[in-house]
Amino acid sequence: MIKRQRTEEGLPVSVNYMLIFEIVVVINSALAFVTVFREKRDIAATWAWMLVLVLLPVVGFIAYAFIGRKLPKGRMFRLQHQVAVQLNERLSQQREQLGTEIMPADKISHSVINMVNMFMETDQAFLARQNRVKIFTDGHDLFHTMMEDIERAHSSIHIEFYTFYNDKIGNEILNLLVKKAAAGVEVRVIYDPWGSMGTWKRFFKPLMDVGGHVEPFLGTRSAVIDFRLNFRDHRKVVTIDGQVGYVGGFNIGDQYLGRKEKFGYWRDTHLRIVGSGVFSLQARFMLDWNATDKDHPFNDRKIDTRYFPLSKVKGNTSLQIVSSGPDSDLQQIKMGYMRLIQTAEKTLWIQTPYLIPDDSVLDSLRIAAMAGIDVRIMIPDKPDHAFVYRATQYYARQLADDGVKIYYYHNGFIHAKTIVVDGRIASVGSANMDYRSFKLNFEINAFIYDEEIARELEGIYEKDMAHSELITPEMFDEQSLYLKFKQTASRLLSPIL
Repeated sequence: MIKRQRTEEGLPVSVNYMLIFEIVVVINSALAFVTVFREKRDIAATWAWMLVLVLLPVVGFIAYAFIGRKLPKGRMFRLQHQVAVQLNERLSQQREQLGTEIMPADKISHSVINMVNMFMETDQAFLARQNRVKIFTDGHDLFHTMMEDIERAHSSIHIEFYTFYNDKIGNEILNLLVKKAAAGVEVRVIYDPWGSMGTWKRFFKPLMDVGGHVEPFLGTRSAVIDFRLNFRDHRKVVTIDGQVGYVGGFNIGDQYLGRKEKFGYWRDTHLRIVGSGVFSLQARFMLDWNATDKDHPFNDRKIDTRYFPLSKVKGNTSLQIVSSGPDSDLQQIKMGYMRLIQTAEKTLWIQTPYLIPDDSVLDSLRIAAMAGIDVRIMIPDKPDHAFVYRATQYYARQLADDGVKIYYYHNGFIHAKTIVVDGRIASVGSANMDYRSFKLNFEINAFIYDEEIARELEGIYEKDMAHSELITPEMFDEQSLYLKFKQTASRLLSPIL
């Protein structure tokens, strides 16, 4: 297209808009190439970002600035020396014991021993024995028990949550923390500013006024200004006096008590741990705190022994607390999930609100189903994030075609992140079955080697099935073309959702 204009001298000039457009496209493509390929990332995420940057020249680069960049090396975790030494000492003790001591739950299963060793090697996750573990699936029961434990605290209360909302339950817990801090108990809180959207630091002022310490994760007071929207502290950790710990999928907010009409009843899974497993939860919190708050760190020369009291509990559960995040390229929890899938001989039952596996996990699930293993995956029947849910539906449809049994949970919203294998071993934690949990979020899970706990989780799964619907390949085929289009389009962006 050529348009003639006149210069100040009155001479005609030609403006070739098509040529200008082509130049802009070439420059934009070149910038997209340099932007994406200057950082090491997997090929799926690379091409997903290339698609966004090329098709959305301005908007795409703005989105990349906020959620596309990798965590800067300068913000990576600096493991505090003394904490790392204590972990290594406990790890060495566990390595020595593994060679001679029989784990009562696994009957010397080589697959379990290999998994334990893998986590020891990749995450310094020592094997915690003889714990007492209680499973919670209802928010009212969980927070009632948790607040009773906080009320009994006499030394320290450490809390780390992705979401800490300024609502009814949030204020109830805050008021209790204020009371304990005023009584001389050490109280520290880490919250994620993105996950706690709408909760400002001033909400915690009453706690800080009586000596409590509260910080947004990694010291980021503004996720927008700091350009770190993509790296979220999705962990849910509570330790009380170094003796009682909590880990799982619940956050602090009224919606987790079923008080939000959008979601209805909130079905999640959380663990209360008493015993040596709390050591790892405490250590994880301390590492996160020292990476977050430089003004009031835990002493890296001598860790107060009150944080790690000698456990005298005689329970039946052996477990490992495993954490992962963008501070490591190992994707430890994803490795654990894959190991669980590969270990399955008869049954593999999964609950996850988001089902967006990468190729390696997807292939592992397909192989398990094709090998005749009873693979079941339970997901919500409603979205909380539109794009993510459509991508979840896409992968559910693909897996159903490969023989995986897909269940839609109808009794509210299922947010549990659980895996149970052969009624022998299990995982409960914060990590979903998706790219974000594997690579971008800071996550934490308990991998449990106890047949009694595994069977209890199976029983819970079966009860949930009574409120669920098996979605067959034929039912997926009957979905409208428009819905399938949205699923496919969302799937193209799945590596960066």
